[in-house]
Amino acid sequence: MDFKQLLDKIMSVDENVLFATICNMDGKILHTVHRKGANSILTDDENNESLHYAANAWKIRNKLAHKIGRGKYVLAVYEKIRRVTMPLDNEHLLYVTIDNKGGQTDIIEFIRNILEGDPTRPYYRGRQVD
Repeated sequence: MDFKQLLDKIMSVDENVLFATICNMDGKILHTVHRKGANSILTDDENNESLHYAANAWKIRNKLAHKIGRGKYVLAVYEKIRRVTMPLDNEHLLYVTIDNKGGQTDIIEFIRNILEGDPTRPYYRGRQVD
């Protein structure tokens, strides 16, 4: 999987997507993209800590997957932002920050369609996305 291409596609889908990051299961950033003009609320150290916690939470979810099924994504809603965490595979997580202007349901569905390789749904809010 080409991580850079994936992140660029996610960033191009909606102006409400502020940041997109791919990390390993230890929370180490492998690739990240920021929307031009978007300011990070957290410091680099705080972002790294947040990624570390997200990775650990997926490790815990994976321990229960044999009983409840594999996790698809987690949406965390805060006063200022929304964060979506999705597993890309057994070794990588996608971590997307969306502003609070809305659209997260469409954004999440679009990202899931990309990850699941569903060619029957290449649309986002009625427009085709390449």
